[in-house]
Amino acid sequence: MTITVDRQGAVAIVTLDRPQTKNAITQEMRGQLYGAFEEIALNHDIRSVILTGAGGDFCSGMDVGGMGRGGVSGSMDRMHTLNRIARAIHSLKKPTIAAVPGICVGVGFSYALACDIVLAAQKAKFAAIFRNIALAPDGGLVWHLRQLVGVQKAKELVYSGRIIHADEAVAMGLAYEKVADDVLMERAMDLASSFATGPTIAMGLAKRQFDLAWNNSFDQYLDMEATMQPIASRTEDHEEGLKAFRERRKPQFLGE
Repeated sequence: MTITVDRQGAVAIVTLDRPQTKNAITQEMRGQLYGAFEEIALNHDIRSVILTGAGGDFCSGMDVGGMGRGGVSGSMDRMHTLNRIARAIHSLKKPTIAAVPGICVGVGFSYALACDIVLAAQKAKFAAIFRNIALAPDGGLVWHLRQLVGVQKAKELVYSGRIIHADEAVAMGLAYEKVADDVLMERAMDLASSFATGPTIAMGLAKRQFDLAWNNSFDQYLDMEATMQPIASRTEDHEEGLKAFRERRKPQFLGE
């Protein structure tokens, strides 16, 4: 398997595991990666996710050996599989963390930004390298860049394809924080574990609110927000939160 999924309590660690190619994504890996996130979405015992890469890198993009085959229909099929992975990561109703140890370029960059939080090791390097093989970005990269850094900066990153190191990534808002190389996964686990103890349904609704806030007027947003709180108020976690508040103790959320 070139995608591995390990469990540590309520945290799932999804690893791109093809280190000899800096975890370049093959056709086989696309199916495995999509399947992993679909299974995680339906597994209520998993309450947060870390996406990372093996061998000191995150992902070097698509494996170019599989490109340019099958004509237009083949390219359309490849885009379908690439984009359904981006949707599966972005829309997962559980907190997601990209732990980036090194190279993170091309569609790997896209998938990292599809996560809720990006942690960058000191040696992390990000780049929208699509221009180098005369392709436009895919995997939703431009959408995320536009939201995170603004239109002009996003265009400069895409048009140049230049390397972005960890400090600049944090300064621009592409990464949440820079972490020493040897404690990257420890920091990712600390965050993921803390998220996994939260009220999973309410956090999933909050995650959806961030998406809606980008693309709707204030009134439209409030209308949609008003449909979410009644759902959260009927969960067992809400009842536990109220009970813990009254009893002046820390709530023990079960994600239900």
